[in-house]
Amino acid sequence: MTFLRVMGFSVFILLVYTGFANILPQVQGDPPAEEEVDTGSLDMAGMISLGEQLFSGKGTCTLCHNKRLRAPDLLALDLAKTFPERLADPRYKGIAKSREGAQAIGDYIHESMLDPSKYVVAGFGKKGSGDTISQMPKIDSPPISLSEVEINAITAFLQDRAGISPTVALPSADETPTTPVANSDTGDEEEGPATTAVAALDKFSCTACHDLEGSQADIGPKLNGISKKQDDAKIAEAIINPNAEIAEGYEADIMPDDFGEQMRVSELNLIIDYLKNLPENQ
Repeated sequence: MTFLRVMGFSVFILLVYTGFANILPQVQGDPPAEEEVDTGSLDMAGMISLGEQLFSGKGTCTLCHNKRLRAPDLLALDLAKTFPERLADPRYKGIAKSREGAQAIGDYIHESMLDPSKYVVAGFGKKGSGDTISQMPKIDSPPISLSEVEINAITAFLQDRAGISPTVALPSADETPTTPVANSDTGDEEEGPATTAVAALDKFSCTACHDLEGSQADIGPKLNGISKKQDDAKIAEAIINPNAEIAEGYEADIMPDDFGEQMRVSELNLIIDYLKNLPENQ
């Protein structure tokens, strides 16, 4: 009898807690939905806003243009002063030389993304090139591959930051929509976890610096055959704490040091497995 009473009381308590839990508001974390930007409906304010998103997102601009000064920190510079100084530099021979005012600056920004070696800011060229070869990849080519609309949006964003009315053309309705932008009903814009190695490489812009997936990038060292040099723990440390050991011929503070805060364990493991399976010679 005592046993039955204890069991009955336990079931009663369980039902009470279950009912109470169902009364509470249910919060569900859904992965961000993807929404294509209708380029045909963009006005100039929309172009500037899109450019700001691309600058910090798909364009991977902030990967180099930041306080680590791998490239000029465009968000910290006085662009109203900087851009005219660049155009007045005797080393600059680009297309903007034949333009004036805001159009010249717009053409300079646009050209710097499509042909970054056309003019290299002193001190930011590829090592040993005498500032004649840029470290920056062409932004319309893999691994970044921005469309003309997206390049114009970034141009508009940087012109606006310089206090200049953007000179780029607004896209027409039949031009290619831009890359989907993360969106969610909860306002949480954090990206969902990458589910494949290639998605993880893209998410953390690995191919922008390392020659992976055919990107031919050489800002960071080639990683082919790394499994014969380092075990899983060493590869993980190189990703999470990149300044612990610097590859010969490369400098400290080139690779972001906050991947440990950004990556999920599953994403780190995807990248490690991918690197371990790279062929030794490629």
